[in-house]
Amino acid sequence: MDGASTDGTQEIVNEIAVYHQHIRLISEKDKGQSDAMNKGIAEAKGEIISFLNVDDYYEPGVFNRILEVFKNLPEPSFVCGNLNIWNADGSLKHFNRPDKISLPELVSNLYEWPYNPTAYFYYKSLHEKTGPYNVDNHLCMDFEFILEAAKKINLIHVDEVWGNFVIVENSKTQQFHSNEAQKAENDGDAIRQRFIAELGDADLKKLNEIIASKSSIKVSKDQTFGSVIRKFKSKIKQIISQQ
Repeated sequence: MDGASTDGTQEIVNEIAVYHQHIRLISEKDKGQSDAMNKGIAEAKGEIISFLNVDDYYEPGVFNRILEVFKNLPEPSFVCGNLNIWNADGSLKHFNRPDKISLPELVSNLYEWPYNPTAYFYYKSLHEKTGPYNVDNHLCMDFEFILEAAKKINLIHVDEVWGNFVIVENSKTQQFHSNEAQKAENDGDAIRQRFIAELGDADLKKLNEIIASKSSIKVSKDQTFGSVIRKFKSKIKQIISQQ
């Protein structure tokens, strides 16, 4: 999916597609990344979805491994592996291992979540339960989708490195994290608050157990998650100051 670019992308892809005819290029104006992703899903002929964004890449042999993993999984399933996050100079910035991915664990904001689609794959049919990516969400549409998926099904983690996410200068991700860090936190908090408000009793109990294991703070549906996190951070500072 290409947003009618004029930087030579179309020519490069068309040259490659001559030799790899499973590659199809659709180049047209869109309403942003979420809209482009939804268009790609609609056009996809395969059963399993993943997204490869600019400068990111898969580990060698990952597609064969995914076919093996999905062979015995019911529809719809969502499976994530581990992820290397690289700086533009080739140094490792962070190793993402999202092994706590139930809905209460994800909304707790206390564990890793699947950061990049090169490390997660899911059945196309999952969108029949979650709906499409939110076209009004231009920065954390993947986080919102993952929470929606966790609300509908049990997500699966496989302890293997599958993807590589590169933080490139002047990219959307780099500019967003360096210039709009507070907006990122606020947007993520608003999404978490919405999902917390919709938690059933069992999931709310699990969320409280998670938070209680880290502090003495409890959360109820009528609390904003931002207030809980602020209390949690304050509690941690108190503990540190006492040591």
